[in-house]
Amino acid sequence: MSARITGLTTRLITVPLLRSWGAEAPENHVIVTELTTDDGGTGHGFSWTPTIGPHAVKALLDHDIAPFILGLEANAEIVWDQLWKRLHEAGGGGLTTIAMSGVDLALWDLKARQAGTSVTGLLGQRQESVEVYGSGVNLHYTVEQLVEQAQRWVAAGHNAVKIKVGKPELREDAERVAAVRQVIGPDRLLMIDANQRWDLAHTFRALDVLGEYGLEWLEEPIRADDLWAYRRLRKHSPVPIALGENVHTIYRFRDFIEAEAVDIIQPNIVRVGGITPFRRIVELARTNSIRVAPHLLPELSGQLALTLAEAVSVEDVEDASFEQLGILAGPSPVRISNNTGRSLLSSTGRQGLGFDFTGKQSAPGSSASENSASENKGNLIEYSNS
Repeated sequence: MSARITGLTTRLITVPLLRSWGAEAPENHVIVTELTTDDGGTGHGFSWTPTIGPHAVKALLDHDIAPFILGLEANAEIVWDQLWKRLHEAGGGGLTTIAMSGVDLALWDLKARQAGTSVTGLLGQRQESVEVYGSGVNLHYTVEQLVEQAQRWVAAGHNAVKIKVGKPELREDAERVAAVRQVIGPDRLLMIDANQRWDLAHTFRALDVLGEYGLEWLEEPIRADDLWAYRRLRKHSPVPIALGENVHTIYRFRDFIEAEAVDIIQPNIVRVGGITPFRRIVELARTNSIRVAPHLLPELSGQLALTLAEAVSVEDVEDASFEQLGILAGPSPVRISNNTGRSLLSSTGRQGLGFDFTGKQSAPGSSASENSASENKGNLIEYSNS
């Protein structure tokens, strides 16, 4: 007889970033989940959002998801499909799927721990290691700071790097892209990410100017839900188009792929709802010969990347991993190393997802966002439902 779910608890951790992502994103939020079953099993998962809605996600988990999943078979795929149907009235993706990841990840963690292996081992490791590209949320950096960051990426062995664009004047973007290209040289890959700051007309102007720097891809220049604009953009763009961090369902990924509006999809495992939908989206991309580049969260996306049939690159935003933020109770489940001039990620083989979050809590009344980043590693604000 299959185990049944008996409980779900949550706690919210807010942690300041060591390198601020700008005034709109000085901190990240993790909603830690713990799921129990009637055979004594325990699985640990999480939801994540860098800016909007952490309390809303926690409320969904506490008040709508936890009661609904009680008594369900502890099978990630079965639970995911039933839960998505239940929550769809509140939206097919976004806060709903972000919340769902807390359950899905806990169920995969539970299954792997009970099998005595890692999630990577449970799914089947196909890649010994995967390449890591250097990334930064750096539009607010001065050119000098951006150059220093690019120099650190080169020293770390990254063969590909990604920077933000979207300054008020196109000439500013051109100056910054040119400066980074000079630092990394002609052979490393250079990607740019506009984070939905442009319209279609400006995107074409930007491609005329920035395309000469040999871009590997242009990421999310236009609002992510504007399928019509992306279809037209990709038809005429000399640079591959990447998107997906703000696409939350397999149906929407299918729409972009079938419309021939994207070259590289970038699903965020948490934002799409966990490992279950991520695997389905990757298979959709593979059957349509579309490249995949998982978005953020190297402790999680790195492990999943090792299980994929096709080699992918994993994004590592400088000083923003869970381990670097000081919110893991133990070592990271992945290691990133400079191997013969290449930056590679490999698994440590720890059981389940391979990590738990610290229970450390800041002093009552403290505000993590009021202090400097250098003072704040591990200075957490935590809310619990227990």
